[in-house]
Amino acid sequence: MVAAAFPPNESERIALLHALDLLDTPAEPIFDRITRLVARTLRVPIALVSLVDSDRQWFKSRVGLSALETPRELAFCAHTLLQDGPMVVEDATSDDRFADNLLVTGEPNIRFYAGAPIFTTAGLILGTLCAIDSQPRTLLPDELETLLDLANLVSREIQQRETALLARSHMDHANTAVQESNLRFQSIFERAGVGIALVAPHGGWMSVNQTLCDIVGYSQAELANMTFQDITHPDDLQSDLSLLEKLVKDEIDHYQLDKRYLRKTGEEIWINLSVTKQLRSNGELDYFISFIKNIQARKEAETSLAALRRDLEKRVDERTRELLTANEMLSYSMAQQVSYQQSLVKREAELSAVIENANDAYVCMDQAGVVSDWNQQAQETFGWTADEAIGRRLDELIVPQHLRAAQRAGMKRYLSSGKSTMLNKRMELTAVRKDGSSLSVEVRVRALTLNGQTIFSAFLHDITERKRNEQAKEYDARHDALTGLCNRRALFEMLPQAMARANRFASVQISVSISIAIHVAGDDTSPDQLVNDADTAMYEAKHEGKSTYWVH
Repeated sequence: MVAAAFPPNESERIALLHALDLLDTPAEPIFDRITRLVARTLRVPIALVSLVDSDRQWFKSRVGLSALETPRELAFCAHTLLQDGPMVVEDATSDDRFADNLLVTGEPNIRFYAGAPIFTTAGLILGTLCAIDSQPRTLLPDELETLLDLANLVSREIQQRETALLARSHMDHANTAVQESNLRFQSIFERAGVGIALVAPHGGWMSVNQTLCDIVGYSQAELANMTFQDITHPDDLQSDLSLLEKLVKDEIDHYQLDKRYLRKTGEEIWINLSVTKQLRSNGELDYFISFIKNIQARKEAETSLAALRRDLEKRVDERTRELLTANEMLSYSMAQQVSYQQSLVKREAELSAVIENANDAYVCMDQAGVVSDWNQQAQETFGWTADEAIGRRLDELIVPQHLRAAQRAGMKRYLSSGKSTMLNKRMELTAVRKDGSSLSVEVRVRALTLNGQTIFSAFLHDITERKRNEQAKEYDARHDALTGLCNRRALFEMLPQAMARANRFASVQISVSISIAIHVAGDDTSPDQLVNDADTAMYEAKHEGKSTYWVH
């Protein structure tokens, strides 16, 4: 007996056979009708739809045979895998490959075999449609043609299932991509340092983040029942509406302005508003995208902070995937994939708009601390371009040298224990720029887990100017503007410290008295000399800032 060799594409063939979920499944009428037709048409006692697995041949449909499978080394069908066309054995006892085969020398006593290959869409042979007889015979040309036609029906049925499997795979991939994009967008949307809102064409709030709620004093539920016109100061409403009309008419592609909102308490608050629009696939207006920054402090302090403006970049990369259209199911899956792809592109555009229009530096890094995203504001704040920053560790870019080891240790501790003192908090830290200069930043960091990997999303705001103003105000509060001398407030703050030093000075005097008493008891040094030494010690203690000074 000569066992059949494995075809060159064996691993790919076996993988597809298992993926189609045909093995070890119940009988199906569509296959059973074909095997019965083979048995009647060719007048053979046995007809099979045989699928050749890695170590066996399994019968998806069988007529005239009780066994469900046989070992692969005994299978006639395994030899058919090595041919492009059918294989016919007129008398197995006269064929060196099968003369001593157990299926020939024993039940079912095969003498005649005719097998036609079953092909996939890629031309892989999964098995055969075969006719078997216990008597030698010659297959007529029209009988062989009939066998090939029926085998082609089996191939088409399996190819349709292969097409359905491919469609499901593409749908699953599209669903996963949309979910990941939604998760990233929602994270940026909620954690951004500016207010972000999606506004309906009539002005209603469709979606707002928590930062916007903090600015206006309304909850998300309350804003859902309001419009931006309801909270805009009456004196600023017309200028906003005029710009909005130009945006709708495509006279401009975005606009921004400073205006006032009316908080829930009735207070006025100045904000910087930037607006662009999102269109549907048919070109109709879908909604507006608004970015709202609280500039009340700037207005009150009358400081001239340069508002960063740039055009909203719309990067829409439309990818079209052509699938084989074998049946209605595949056509439907193509339509679904296009829908999911459009949703993904839409989310990616919104995510890009949020990051690139943020007034804070945005940095994203993986669990090793390597930067994967670096927005325009980060370039302007720290001096590193995106090309320079991406791919390098964050601590090498902006963390002071003496704090880098602690920063790395903190990341390792979080990854191992899930505990951190920095995440989801506003913290003021010292950072460094590319040129080595220091600056103060307010940091907000959040950790996300995607596909088992942790990424860190951080917003950093330069507060150097604010800290400098606070120090200046603190100095002005404690010094006279004309003379530069400490004022009454500074005097009241320093008085408790002076009193404490006076008490410590008294303690020194007591120590001197004790030392004099010790001298009287037997020290050879004169009392006058001891007093002089004590005075010297007290003077040194006073001018060197010592809390106690013991004279021995």
